[in-house]
Amino acid sequence: MTSMPGSGGPTAATTTRPADPAGRMRRFSGAERWVHRTTAWLVLVCVATAACLYVPQLAELVGRRHLVVTVHQWSGLLIPVPLLAGLVSRALRADLSRLNRFGPHDRVWLRAVRHRDHRPGSRPAGKFNAGQKLYAAWIAGAVLVMIGTGLLMWFTGLAPLMWRTGATFVHDWLALAIGIVLAGHMAMALADPEARRGMRTGSVERHWARTEHPLWGESADASDDDPTRRQELSG
Repeated sequence: MTSMPGSGGPTAATTTRPADPAGRMRRFSGAERWVHRTTAWLVLVCVATAACLYVPQLAELVGRRHLVVTVHQWSGLLIPVPLLAGLVSRALRADLSRLNRFGPHDRVWLRAVRHRDHRPGSRPAGKFNAGQKLYAAWIAGAVLVMIGTGLLMWFTGLAPLMWRTGATFVHDWLALAIGIVLAGHMAMALADPEARRGMRTGSVERHWARTEHPLWGESADASDDDPTRRQELSG
């Protein structure tokens, strides 16, 4: 069909050209983003209800303590469910394997952080840096401890009073530690828009990958020469 003279002007002005897929690279699959998003919401609900239970001002403002307790208990128990469901994803299992491996370059990264070394190349990292690996390991262990102590507090017949008292002590103080760590995690995410974009859309700028995760960025560059991967990325 032949276009009329002048018809290209308005269309060109209002149509946004799609981003060049060669400028971006796949970081997270749809399943990984779903697991992260769902887990984040469950954790936020758990933290918010905990605050309403332990901060008197919030408790008075919200009221309905029994409902808050119920929501807190079930949101806490459900936190591992998205991850367990997501294990059907090969991409998620591969990234969990990466998070579980600590190599020589991770020790170099930690040493550079300890000495506040910001020189280019001073902090080598694969798809996940050493800080992210330590955070993942710590938060996974903390969630398991919170679920265990929470069950002892919920089902009072599971253990003697002394155990329940200890469980309450651990649960309360670990909850405070988790809140502080989560605040740090969110602050770091807010300071890195491209990292957030990667979790939101699944892809990141190649320049960001080469700068922040050079070992992964370089290896992914080679695999992205496959046209199938490029089509997947653009979709």
